[in-house]
Amino acid sequence: MYPIIRVIKELVGHRNAAPIPVTGTHTSTHRCWPQDIDYYFEMNNGRILTLLDLNRTVLAKRTGLLKVLRANNWGLTIAGVSVRYRRRIRPFEKFETKGRALCWDDRFIYLEQVMIKANGETANQALYRSAVTGPNGIVPPALVLQQLGQDTTTSPTPPEWVQNWIDADGTRPWPPEIVSEL
Repeated sequence: MYPIIRVIKELVGHRNAAPIPVTGTHTSTHRCWPQDIDYYFEMNNGRILTLLDLNRTVLAKRTGLLKVLRANNWGLTIAGVSVRYRRRIRPFEKFETKGRALCWDDRFIYLEQVMIKANGETANQALYRSAVTGPNGIVPPALVLQQLGQDTTTSPTPPEWVQNWIDADGTRPWPPEIVSEL
């Protein structure tokens, strides 16, 4: 079940948080609750993605993106993700989630998110490809940034590891080859 109470807690808890630029970082604090764990007594990988969702929601609010989406009747979707899991988050452990937009191209916005345990260890890192969508498909990030009142529509240069992921994903077959085996 989607953690609606956590969504409300995040939005209410950050309702007076200062606006941040489109490439600003939003930090939220969480705790691993029993409903977050799997049978290995660690946070479930699906729940990790859901909690990263919460961070992106407040990030979108603080950058002004949620208002722009509502005003234009646009949506927000995830078009790809790559996650590195490195440290377990155990029941009742406290951790921070940090998220920021890294760069964009003519179709997508690339976001980085990390979870950092209370002892300072990075538990996981995710790279997301996100798109704003409208009635005619994907809305170009340049138009979204213009609606946000950003001074520039020029993207920061993607870090090498992000560009490598973008390039590698471009070689991935679609539809997946396994579909033809069914």
